[in-house]
Amino acid sequence: KLPQCWSPEQISGWLEREHEQHLSHESIYLRVWADKKAGGQLYQHLRRRGKKYQWRGSNGKTSRGQIKNRVSISERPAVVDEKIEAGHWEIDTVIGKGHKGVLVTIVERVTKFTRSCKVASKSAACVTAATIKLLTPFKDLVLSITADNGKEFACHEKIAAKLACDVYFANPYCSWERGLNENTNGLIRQSFPKCTDLSKVTDQEVRRAIDRLNKRPRKLLGYKTPAFAMTEKMAALAA
Repeated sequence: KLPQCWSPEQISGWLEREHEQHLSHESIYLRVWADKKAGGQLYQHLRRRGKKYQWRGSNGKTSRGQIKNRVSISERPAVVDEKIEAGHWEIDTVIGKGHKGVLVTIVERVTKFTRSCKVASKSAACVTAATIKLLTPFKDLVLSITADNGKEFACHEKIAAKLACDVYFANPYCSWERGLNENTNGLIRQSFPKCTDLSKVTDQEVRRAIDRLNKRPRKLLGYKTPAFAMTEKMAALAA
């Protein structure tokens, strides 16, 4: 399962849930590091490959400008933070090496279900069109979207109108306010590391990577998959 980009915790939980076999994630990590010491490559399949997280800040200063008619995350209903009501999404973009190629990534906060696709550029027009296309099949389960302050989200009012939802903006450089999206982008980077020229990645490769992500068991879901959790929510909505 490691080559499929499952984490040791996911493997451990899946074994317990599906096969009633107990193997702690600590034991898996020990095996991975022993393999690395022996010259093996198992560690390459871990999310961070042993590297420390680099904070993307700017000395606390904002340099991205203001988006017209933006609605602050402070006005977002408290129920969104409780993560008990499905339909609240977080959105971001992933940029390829040398600023070549762009992915739009959107993740639902309760089910952890992810949608993503390539766009021709990081322009507001391209990102807006992609967002509407990705979420339209789930329109009945789109209540809100939370974005960062990138200018690619300048057409948020069009998104809100087309999807009949609210769009909120996190505070500048407060990535933890969209923590799930940040984490999901990290998981996507397992398939497309920062050294990847995303302009050369095919749409099929993106779909395959996201499908694999949605079919991985998640600890926060009791080791159900995001795809299964979303199917449950959509079925309940239609009932």
